[in-house]
Amino acid sequence: MMLREGDVLRVSGSLTMESIGAAFGDAMQPLEGKAWTIDLAQVETADSAAVSMLLGWMRNAQRHGAKLTFVNVPGNLLSLAKLYGVADALQLNHKSN
Repeated sequence: MMLREGDVLRVSGSLTMESIGAAFGDAMQPLEGKAWTIDLAQVETADSAAVSMLLGWMRNAQRHGAKLTFVNVPGNLLSLAKLYGVADALQLNHKSN
């Protein structure tokens, strides 16, 4: 689930192959000309589909002239992004709390 609060998008719940359909569609909505923060603190589970969604989100933002910052990335999602070699490209920030 995603909740938009100003320029912050809060993502919660499960980001897996089984659950990501609606979240992926929401992530592909135009985020034009702003700096957006994507807060992943409430993501409970994630698999490779979550990494794919973050990459798609980043490409979508670039197409629309927006900048994304991912914060509070759960450890398992950060590990997957590192495994696939995309953690630096996504500029992921590990969970801070």
